[in-house]
Amino acid sequence: MNNDDFRQWSRRAADWGADYRNNLRDRPVRPLVEPGAISGSIEVSPPEDAEPMDRIFADFEEKILPGMTHWQHPRFFAYFPANAAPVSVVAEYLVSAMAAQCMLWQTSPAATELETRTVDWMRQALGLPEGFSGVIQDSASSATLAAVLTMRERALDWQGNKQGLAGQARLRIYSSDQVHTSIDRAIWVSGIGEDNLVRIPVGGRFRAMDTAALEAAIAADLEAGMQPAGIIACVGGTSTGGTDDIAAVVEVARRHGLYLHVDAAWAGSAMICPEYRHFWTGVEGADSIVFNPHKWLGAQFDCSIQFLRDPESHVRTLAIKPDYLKTHGHDGIINYSEWSVPLGRRFRALKLWFLLRAHGLENLRTMIRNHVGWSEGLAARLAREPDFEIVCEPMLSLFSFRHKTATDADEHNLRLVNAINDDGRIYLTQTRVDDRIAIRFQVGQFEATAADVDAAFVVITEVARGLDR
Repeated sequence: MNNDDFRQWSRRAADWGADYRNNLRDRPVRPLVEPGAISGSIEVSPPEDAEPMDRIFADFEEKILPGMTHWQHPRFFAYFPANAAPVSVVAEYLVSAMAAQCMLWQTSPAATELETRTVDWMRQALGLPEGFSGVIQDSASSATLAAVLTMRERALDWQGNKQGLAGQARLRIYSSDQVHTSIDRAIWVSGIGEDNLVRIPVGGRFRAMDTAALEAAIAADLEAGMQPAGIIACVGGTSTGGTDDIAAVVEVARRHGLYLHVDAAWAGSAMICPEYRHFWTGVEGADSIVFNPHKWLGAQFDCSIQFLRDPESHVRTLAIKPDYLKTHGHDGIINYSEWSVPLGRRFRALKLWFLLRAHGLENLRTMIRNHVGWSEGLAARLAREPDFEIVCEPMLSLFSFRHKTATDADEHNLRLVNAINDDGRIYLTQTRVDDRIAIRFQVGQFEATAADVDAAFVVITEVARGLDR
């Protein structure tokens, strides 16, 4: 592809992207395809000779697009959003065109310095105090892994990376059962082991960790000769919106000298609205906080910010400095590859910079407030329907519900969520609450409207009535 072709096809792709976004409401949110249908349409072996771009692009539209779930669809109410505001897509065009490897200050000074500045913009926007610094990770999973590794190294007096875990005290990490499975994976990868992730009982509307039970678990482990290393708290857990009493957990962590990581991957975005910050009161006492602008704020995936109260411990855990990665003659610079598990780094800050400037915090606050209000309104409407019950009251824009039936309730609600998704007009996911199936609903798509949420009510009730016939 020469430069003229590159220009032509870049314009074609941009035009296609604008048309795609403009017509998303006309598409089913999730494709009705059978497993293997897409791979069956793709040639088994790679081509020996070059093919024309016209044919490649046509195959993309004919073979690939029909098998895509449309995460930018305004009626995507499943999982949590993975928003890509159009302005962030434009920024990603520029990032892709430059294709910089931003692992060190010297490999892209502007990328490093813009990351420092935009992370601090977000610190201010969330109301976090001065003194927190941070890094843009690819996802909350990587941020949590980095936090768990730091817990491990601090607890082992910085000997884990060098000596391994054999012969060391048995480490213990504490969390509720409301945290994301990325916490389990971090425990696996860190070598601490799943058996050493201590699940603390929860209670109350928001299924918060019982801090008395947390204290008791720590005391029991110390008595047994084990080594408590850290606590992972959550704000807005994936299943039900589970949210810990952060201030109370901070006090426990301080009393025992434990590292505290707060996972607010989804709900953290809402903290740009001062009225929602009560959900993480006391968060300034955490050692590490993660939230994902690529979820609710509109920065295209991947873009996850990890704030750190003490970056020195974090860098001491992760940094490797061979001579070929040293920047000579410049003191005091930041090399963000020393703040991440991967060495290679994309220029993630550019899309966040574009997004914050193009929309401004007040427009983003309005979007989040609308989503919360619309979700609360839908929960209230479903609660008034005689055949529905609200299982978990709204936590910001997330709630769960169940359709009542005289038959097997779990099987019935699984059939209902599948029928809703097969209908195509909206997309939902299920969860399990107190060992029973419930259906999750969350509003978070960047371009959703009140009419889209009204449409969800129509689809849910219509499909449910159809199942009862």
